[in-house]
Amino acid sequence: MSFKSDIEIAREAQKRPIQEIGAKLGIPEGDLLPYGHDKAKVSQSFIDGLAGRADGKLVLVTAINPTPAGEGKTTTTVGLGDGLNRIGKNAAICIREASLGPCFGMKGGAAGGGYAQVVPMEDMNLHFTGDFHAITSAHNLLSAMIDNSIYWGNPLDIDIRRVTWRRVMDMNDRALRDIVTSLGGVANGFPRQAGFDITVASEVMACLCLAADLADLQERLGRIIVGYTRDRQPVTARDLKADGAMTVLLKDAMQPNLVQTLENNPAFVHGGPFANIAHGCNSVIATKTALKLADYVVTEAGFGADLGAEKFMDIKCRMAGLAPAAVVVVATVRAMKMNGGVAKADLGAENVEAVRAGCANLGRHIENVKGFGVPVVVSINHFAGDTEAEIAAVQDYCTAQGAEAVVSRHWAQGSAGIEPLAHKVVELADTPSTFAPIYPAEMGLWEKIETIATRIYRADGASAAESVKKQLKTWEDQGWGHLPICMAKTQYSFTTDPNRRGAPTGFDIPVREVRLSAGAGFVVAICGEIMTMPGLPKVPSAEAIRMNVAGQIEGLF
Repeated sequence: MSFKSDIEIAREAQKRPIQEIGAKLGIPEGDLLPYGHDKAKVSQSFIDGLAGRADGKLVLVTAINPTPAGEGKTTTTVGLGDGLNRIGKNAAICIREASLGPCFGMKGGAAGGGYAQVVPMEDMNLHFTGDFHAITSAHNLLSAMIDNSIYWGNPLDIDIRRVTWRRVMDMNDRALRDIVTSLGGVANGFPRQAGFDITVASEVMACLCLAADLADLQERLGRIIVGYTRDRQPVTARDLKADGAMTVLLKDAMQPNLVQTLENNPAFVHGGPFANIAHGCNSVIATKTALKLADYVVTEAGFGADLGAEKFMDIKCRMAGLAPAAVVVVATVRAMKMNGGVAKADLGAENVEAVRAGCANLGRHIENVKGFGVPVVVSINHFAGDTEAEIAAVQDYCTAQGAEAVVSRHWAQGSAGIEPLAHKVVELADTPSTFAPIYPAEMGLWEKIETIATRIYRADGASAAESVKKQLKTWEDQGWGHLPICMAKTQYSFTTDPNRRGAPTGFDIPVREVRLSAGAGFVVAICGEIMTMPGLPKVPSAEAIRMNVAGQIEGLF
């Protein structure tokens, strides 16, 4: 049996003018700033006018730890939004924008797949509305102003050994992780060691995604700490007088983007922090706007629930005053088999015992999400090779964990294939919940790291050099102790070893570095060997991406 590729399906989409999509949510045509015929930004003035409206119900889609077998979290998010509309609910989805790095690397795009996609797929996975370019430019403007201030007499007394602000670009490029700048003589400034992160790891990205409006954005940008003086006092973007110009560069990027699903339902696509190196959620302004306009809003958090969902709850919901009404944990039979020890080449053969063994990973995520006081349902993202016995094994396991597992066929059937999950989500969303983050703001920074390590990852504890703990204590003394923690860790395992699948025990979480993101409002704990600038794989996806003779893009997925 042959299947159409994602891009072939997207190309056949019967898109409606974006004004019609906006009308479904009551957005007047004059408040849509169109980018072509099929995407638009929603004006800030319209968003400001929504204050006082009641909120709809927020549904989070998360997943097990990702495997090469595939899970389909974004596909499920899109499918569930379509499914809720199919059963008569006024629903919208909120997802993140795609980074060029993974698109040309190995992960692919971020528009869903099969018959549960957001369109225009090609635009979404490439330059879209230019938001990432604006974030990159604002970030690097600050970088340039740091070096410029040092060049022109260093009036802020910045210690060039303690400049912490790196540059960014939206591409995987390991050669830029560690560099030396300002070589070539006196006219080029003072040479120093520096480096690049990928744009999605930028604190500017986090500021934009957590800001309530432009004024809040400028306030956050101004608080960004770029380095320290010789007597170790922090130097901020506001000290450099960069915050105003950075906000100007971001004024359009701050407005949420509206597009549509294959079934012409509204989708907000805005912001793009990765969950393995940042907080992994779409923008607060897009989520809050959608909640004012729809009765149900389906959003996702990046990678597995140990990263994305934890940060969604402990960072985004805490800061924005949000509370999810229900959580969907996505799993596949294939991924259960891989967690149970089956090699990728052998996933096509039925193996019920491996499915049962691999369910431990799913079970831990279910327990963790329940620990936030939110009702949970499991979505089994169906693959054609799944057998009835394998599906039953997952469902029986979930029942024993106190959660229902619903088979979803949205990839192949669109909204018709996810109706049972949509009904279950509505049922759960109407169930009273007692949502709360897993640690209080007043807890110490190191204790917060240990809480995440032990309660979410199930580690024996966290470990770090005394210099790391001393740095955290210094930040507490400076008034930053109330901030939440953003763990930067491999997405493939509860541990920091990407090869340890399943539900491992008997390990520590090594924290090698901490970074204060004072503008975003969290402390980043970098664990194990995680990189904030990824590299391309041996055979990058870019090798297969090209224009065909008809002028169409090929190779995107």
